[in-house]
Amino acid sequence: MSWWEALILGIVQGLTEFLPVSSSGHLEIGQALLGTAGEENLLFAIVVHTATVLSTLCILWREVAQLFRGTFTTTAWNEEKRYVAKILVSMIPVFIIGMFFKDEVEEFFGNGLTLVGICLCVTAVLLYLSEWLQKRLNRPTHEVTWRDAFIIGCAQAVAVLPGLSRSGTTIATGLLCGVKKESVAQFSFLMVLIPILGEAFLSLLDLVKGEVSSTLGWLPLTVGFVAAFVSGCFACRFMIDIVRRQRLVYFAVYCLAVGLFAIIYGLC
Repeated sequence: MSWWEALILGIVQGLTEFLPVSSSGHLEIGQALLGTAGEENLLFAIVVHTATVLSTLCILWREVAQLFRGTFTTTAWNEEKRYVAKILVSMIPVFIIGMFFKDEVEEFFGNGLTLVGICLCVTAVLLYLSEWLQKRLNRPTHEVTWRDAFIIGCAQAVAVLPGLSRSGTTIATGLLCGVKKESVAQFSFLMVLIPILGEAFLSLLDLVKGEVSSTLGWLPLTVGFVAAFVSGCFACRFMIDIVRRQRLVYFAVYCLAVGLFAIIYGLC
């Protein structure tokens, strides 16, 4: 992988981790078009995913700091502890998938773009339905409940499939449950921090144990990290504003177009 390929893929990862268009799907498409797909790029995936976690902490640092203060500076069962507990509840489904079905999930990756295209089309349908139904029903909204947290967590677990957007699926699911737009966007971004770090840590262990090798140099890794961090900061802030203004339908159209392209490309 050259430095300019790392730059492109880093930007793709940073933008699509938060925008509802599937980072895994776009990385699959990008690597297929650039011809850089392969297990030797595992270290690169770890680096850019870590960069997006740091970009989330950078943009939402006030919210994260408030949660830390409320959780660890008092013994009382307060709102911050309740919010963190809901995040932990949302992680149960993806924890089960990661612990018991990791190998089965990994088999879906690197097998062509047809599945990626189908999942992108599913993402498009979810985004459109969530916005259309919310406007149609015009029902009162609420903060994230315990039930909402678990349902959104189930959506995140399903979104491990390449092409099924994690942020798009979790935000759309939250909106369908009646959660406030601003609340579901913030919850969606915060709930993914620990799973991404956990996945990166497990992948790093595989790399250290020698189960996976990497021949990448420091230049593409550094370029990819910086590109993913900068673009991730932009996308995180941009996405919160997008959800607040209910403009998900544009991303639905985009996902549908890219999904159809991936299906056609994969079949040819």
